[in-house]
Amino acid sequence: MISTAGEQEASTQTSANMPARFQHNLADSSTFPVSSMLPATGRKAAALAGSIIRPYVVSFLLVAAALVSTLLLRNLFPYPFLFLFFAAVMASAWVGQTGAGLFAVLLSTLAVDYFFVPPFYSFAINTTDTLYFVAFVFCALAANWVSSSKKRSEEALKDARDQLEFRVARRTAELRKSNSELRASIHEHDKAQLALMASQAEIAHLSRVLTMGELTSSIAHEINQPLTAVVTYGNACVEWLSADPPNLDEARRTAERIVRDGTRAGAILDQIRRLFKKEAATQDWVEMNEVIQELIAFLSGEAARHEISLRTELYSDLPKILGDRVQLQQVVLNLIMNAMDAMRGTTERPKEIVIRSSREGASGARIAIEDSGIGLSKEIADKIFRPFFTTKAQGIGMGLSISRSIVESHAGRLWAEALPGGGAVFQFTIPSGE
Repeated sequence: MISTAGEQEASTQTSANMPARFQHNLADSSTFPVSSMLPATGRKAAALAGSIIRPYVVSFLLVAAALVSTLLLRNLFPYPFLFLFFAAVMASAWVGQTGAGLFAVLLSTLAVDYFFVPPFYSFAINTTDTLYFVAFVFCALAANWVSSSKKRSEEALKDARDQLEFRVARRTAELRKSNSELRASIHEHDKAQLALMASQAEIAHLSRVLTMGELTSSIAHEINQPLTAVVTYGNACVEWLSADPPNLDEARRTAERIVRDGTRAGAILDQIRRLFKKEAATQDWVEMNEVIQELIAFLSGEAARHEISLRTELYSDLPKILGDRVQLQQVVLNLIMNAMDAMRGTTERPKEIVIRSSREGASGARIAIEDSGIGLSKEIADKIFRPFFTTKAQGIGMGLSISRSIVESHAGRLWAEALPGGGAVFQFTIPSGE
C-alpha cells in the first residue's frame, strides 16, 4: 500500500515522540526481516531460557548472602537475626516477581530451619520453636507478596505511562496533521469567499441592469398608449380639416381629445417623476364609471377596426374611489387592450368585450372586463401577473404586473379567471377609502 505524505509525516512524528523502548522494538522489527530471524531460533530459545533461570539464580545468591551474613552476626545477638532473609525474599520478589520470591522463601525456610532453629544442623523442629518458625514462614510469604505486588504496580504504572506517552505522541501527530488540513481548508474557504464576493458584485451589477430594463419597459408601456391616441386623433383632425367644406366641429372635438391624451401622457410622466422623488401619488375621489366611459369613447375606433363590440353594464350607484385617477385609468385601459389582443384571432364566435362595474361590499367597487377570446389555461393564469411573462409575440410582459401593483397600492386585488364557454374575465376590487 502506498502511503500519503501526510501519513508518512504523522508516522515520523509519532515514532520521534514515543518512548525509547517502543522505538527500540520498532527499530528491531523494521531492521531485521522475518527471513533473517528464522535461523536464530536456537539462539532465541537459549536467550529465553536464560531470562527464565536468571531470576532464580539471583534469588539463590541473595539468600546465600543473607545466610552468610546472619551466620557472621550470630554471636552478636541473643536471638537469631533473621531480618536479612526477609530482605533477600523482598529483593528476589522485586527482581523475579512472585516465582523468584517464593523460591527465596523456600531457600530461606530451609536455611533458617537447618542453621537457626533447634536442634541446629537438622531439619527437625522442636515443639517449643514451631510457632517461631511458622511466624518466620508467614512473614517471609508476606514480604514476598508485598514486594511482588509493589513491583507489579510499578511496572503497570510504567507501562501505563509509556502507553500514555505513546498515545499523546500519536495524538499530537494527528492534531498537527489536522491543523495543517484545517489551514488548507481555511485557505480554500477564503478563496471561495473572495470568489463569492466577486460573484455578488457581478449579480448586483446585473440586478441594476435588469432594474433599468424593467423601468424602461414600464415607462414605454405607460407612455405608448396616450401617444398613440394623440397620433390617431391628430390624423383624424387633419382629415376633418381637409374636407370640403372643413368639418370644424369634429376637428374641434378631435383636437380636444388630443389635448386630453397629451395631458394624460404628461400626468404619467409627472407620476414617474414623483415616484423617483419618493412623493406620494395624487389622491382624489374617482368615479370609475366615468373612467370606463372615457376609455370606451377612446377605444371605439380601435375596436371597430378589429370588428370588436364594446358593451358596458355599469352599476348606477357605484361609490367613488379615493385614489390616483391616472393609475386606475391605466389599469382599465390595459385590461381592455389585453382583451382586444386575445380576440384578434377569434373567428368561430362574435368578438365582444363586456365591461361591468358593481358594488363590492359596503363601500367598494368591482370592475370586470370579460372577453370571448382564446381563453386562459390554469398554468397561464398562475404566471400571467409575473413580470416579463407574456403570451404575445410582441409583448414585454409588464402590463399586468404593473396593473396588479397599482391595484394593490390602492388596497385592492386583481385576478383572472377562465370562462366555461371560452374567453376570460379579469376583475379587480378597490375599497372606497372612506
